[in-house]
Amino acid sequence: MEKAQVRRTCDKTVVLLMVLLLVLGLITLFSATYYQRTASGDPLSAVKKQLFGVLLGAACCVVLSNVPYRTYRNPKVMLALLGASALLLILVIIPGIGVSINGSRRWLNLFGLSMQPSEFAKYAMVIFMAGALDRRSDQLGSLFGGVVPLLLVPGVMFLLILEQPNLSTGGSILICALLMLFAAGIRKRHMALLSVCGLCVGAFYAWSAPYRRERLLSFRDPFAKMSDEGYQLSQSLIALGSGGLFGMGLGQGKQKFAYLPYPESDFIFAIVGEDFGLAGCTAVILLFAAFVFAGLRVALSCRDRYGCLLAAGITSMIGLQAFINMGVVTGILPTTGLPLPFFSAGGTSITMMMAAVGILLNISRESGRAIVKHAGGKRP
Repeated sequence: MEKAQVRRTCDKTVVLLMVLLLVLGLITLFSATYYQRTASGDPLSAVKKQLFGVLLGAACCVVLSNVPYRTYRNPKVMLALLGASALLLILVIIPGIGVSINGSRRWLNLFGLSMQPSEFAKYAMVIFMAGALDRRSDQLGSLFGGVVPLLLVPGVMFLLILEQPNLSTGGSILICALLMLFAAGIRKRHMALLSVCGLCVGAFYAWSAPYRRERLLSFRDPFAKMSDEGYQLSQSLIALGSGGLFGMGLGQGKQKFAYLPYPESDFIFAIVGEDFGLAGCTAVILLFAAFVFAGLRVALSCRDRYGCLLAAGITSMIGLQAFINMGVVTGILPTTGLPLPFFSAGGTSITMMMAAVGILLNISRESGRAIVKHAGGKRP
């Protein structure tokens, strides 16, 4: 009697969308940085660094797509990830250990490689929240007995990241935690209360320092403060407007020539707009929307609550980060520094994101369509 072999496939739509976003990201990064050859001597320097992160991320993605996602539900694994995350976040804020760039201490230099601990913390939080929400599902009806204790870990991460300082990343961690609580089914009035409290905390922090206050005020009319805090957003809007409907062409945009700050990272979406126009921006937005839809489809098709919440958390983190970045670049949201997923330069960011997609792919494989193969290639 022939023995059947069952193999489950991962969601190929997620893979395809990730590859398309990565390819477009590398093309845009080349356009944003090739002029820097006078400083580095190599017009492909930034692209090569990004490719290293992509290759490392691809390896992590393949490996983690084959590791059962329920492994991360083990309390020992979860505590190890949280402990490593907390240690790295503490180390990075210690003077002399953390690397300071432009007044922010967000990087660690390990064995000659630069890494950003907050990128690791994002997905450690998602894994923790998925496990905690799964185990405490019967307590989510109580605000102070069930919901608030779950926010202690994201809250501590938020405070540690604020010390860098990095409000945008810290805020994205809290917002993603709230989205996961919503996905877990907390009461609507609790969700509304927590959202209002989060907005109040964010507003207080943004108003508490003069430079952050000026940045918030300049958001209303950036061109009125173009010589000060409104400069970044003004140049971004000029880049988007210059692109018109179909753009100026790959590499033909002018704003990256020392006009637009951080064209390779925080404001790379403005390069998309200038080079490829409204059509290019729309295509990128649609790709991100499709990726989020595909990720949520994986979450909804998962057979168990933990996998569903884990997939929803990973998808929410990537989608939220994309929304905030594009919102800042287009003037919908106040200016803050958050990279565009799969596009912005940053080895740690791209590696961790692709590793998280690997976990998402494993969830899709576990709940995906089974392919039955029979010995000898024949059905009985």
